[in-house]
Amino acid sequence: MRKVLALLLVFGIAASFGAVEAAAQSDSGSGFQILKQYFIDGDWRFMSFVLICLILGLAFCIERIITLNLATTNTDKLMRRIDERLAENDLEGAMEVCKSTPGPTASVLYEGLRSAPNGPEAVEKAITSYGSVQMGLLEKGLVWISLFIAIAPMLGFMGTVIGMIQAFDRIEAVGDLSPSVVAGGIKVALLTTVFGLVVAIILQIFYNYIVSKIDGIVNRMEDASVGLVDLLARNNIFK
Repeated sequence: MRKVLALLLVFGIAASFGAVEAAAQSDSGSGFQILKQYFIDGDWRFMSFVLICLILGLAFCIERIITLNLATTNTDKLMRRIDERLAENDLEGAMEVCKSTPGPTASVLYEGLRSAPNGPEAVEKAITSYGSVQMGLLEKGLVWISLFIAIAPMLGFMGTVIGMIQAFDRIEAVGDLSPSVVAGGIKVALLTTVFGLVVAIILQIFYNYIVSKIDGIVNRMEDASVGLVDLLARNNIFK
């Protein structure tokens, strides 16, 4: 997963530079050119930190989405295959079915089947313990996405404060409160705030999608775990 995240980060940075280069080569009225101009007007040295938050946040989001899609298992089909093996009193065969199936649900069921000779209590304990481990793996990286969601608007608000300070510095230097004196600083303040909020909104949408995806996987995992105990009892696997 670290290699995947590193590749996504490299591709994200390359895509960002590619977008900037394309903006430089496009017409003045194009969306890319306007976006680039706003980025520069907001002080690119400061706005770069907001852009980094977006790139890193998207890299973590894409990595989580890919991982969760790979972790999604057809639990109904998996439970039918396990039931067929248990009906033949083939506990090892049922374990092989779980071992050959990718995803956290199959891993949890495998641990439950491995503890079947020790009774239903051992199965439930193994499922609960290993389920917590799989839950932690599913939520891996969410804390970093939350961090970037929080940091992006903070950087924008910091740019607002810096822009206002610059505006007041110009007023103090010129000794005049005309709009032309303060317009530059106020524009920087507003642009940094807008970019920070836009980044936070984009990452928040991805974050909510990822959380809903995790909830769906966990719910299916819990249903399959309960069903496994019933299958073991129905096929007289418990001694």
